[in-house]
Amino acid sequence: MKNLFMALFAISLLSCNSDDDLGKTDYTVENEQEIVEYIAQHNLTATRTNSGLYYVIDEVGTGAEIIATSDVSVIYKGTFKDGSVFDESTEDGVSFNLQEVIQGWTEGIQLFNEGGSGILLIPSHLAYGSSSNRGIPGGSVLIFEVALIDYAAKNEQEIVAYIEDNQLDATRTDSGLYYVIDVEGTGDAPLETSNVSVKYKGYFTNGTVFDENLTSSVTFDLEGVISGWTEGVQNLKVGGSGKLLIPSHLGYGRYGRLDQSGNEVIPEGAVLIFEIELVSIN
Repeated sequence: MKNLFMALFAISLLSCNSDDDLGKTDYTVENEQEIVEYIAQHNLTATRTNSGLYYVIDEVGTGAEIIATSDVSVIYKGTFKDGSVFDESTEDGVSFNLQEVIQGWTEGIQLFNEGGSGILLIPSHLAYGSSSNRGIPGGSVLIFEVALIDYAAKNEQEIVAYIEDNQLDATRTDSGLYYVIDVEGTGDAPLETSNVSVKYKGYFTNGTVFDENLTSSVTFDLEGVISGWTEGVQNLKVGGSGKLLIPSHLGYGRYGRLDQSGNEVIPEGAVLIFEIELVSIN
């Protein structure tokens, strides 16, 4: 899933200067003709930018606006003009920062919002340049079908469906966090700056447990944990218990979390559910 990102990152450092070096072929005119012919052959309604990038917008997307420094998550397929695939993501997509990839992606992805989809037709001077690399021949036009993942909308749908399926009486906050109070508790409620002791179990919406500490309490500062915990635990009182349903932007985000061995613990964009008992405020 990370292969394209690493390839684009490596090449982006090279492509900035490749066509400026003596002896390098300028494919600008040839690529322009190739792209125009491809558009005609496939009956595409494409728009050209000043840089020479062509793009087709199937869906603009209703999610967050994307800028040049954004972190994005994209499902993609990359092909040559003849339709042969040189790379594609899994259905889960790949996440990266737009400053770390080739120019055609940095420019092109900004034409969509999260949730959008379309096609980027990228001339070689905005991609891998005139030098062959990683199986991409020098001077190649690259065509990408892209679909940007809107994790905010996707997580919201997943949480709402989970609440309905499990008949939970949940409250939504402005941040997108959902919480359920199972036992009210008789003590004080913590503050954002509190040090607390809790027992908990964390799992995904499919029920798979990824972490738990139920036999003895664990102590931490609420300012030192994920945002969903910082906000959510404040809704409990000492002696009380409940559930937090945390969207990824309040959890481990679009990149997820790995353990010390590099194994995935929290997948990209995952909704997290925690059953929590607030033992004490310290």
